Amino acid sequence: MEAPPYAVFLFPSVSHALKAEKILKKQGIVYKLIPVPRHISTDCGVCLRVAVEQQELAAEALQGMVAWERMVLL
Repeated sequence: MEAPPYAVFLFPSVSHALKAEKILKKQGIVYKLIPVPRHISTDCGVCLRVAVEQQELAAEALQGMVAWERMVLL
């Protein structure tokens, strides 16, 4: 069985990711804090994974609230 597609939000630092986590939690957006996949970046760190269906909602919630570098669809 194939895993459902998801989007990951990459941040400039772990503190940015943790701030984003609080924002998504407050908005009721389902997310998971995960290590950055190696095929995306070799840097150590964490990112937030959200369902593809919620990527736009998550991006809107984070816009202007916390800096994020990019979003990648997987």
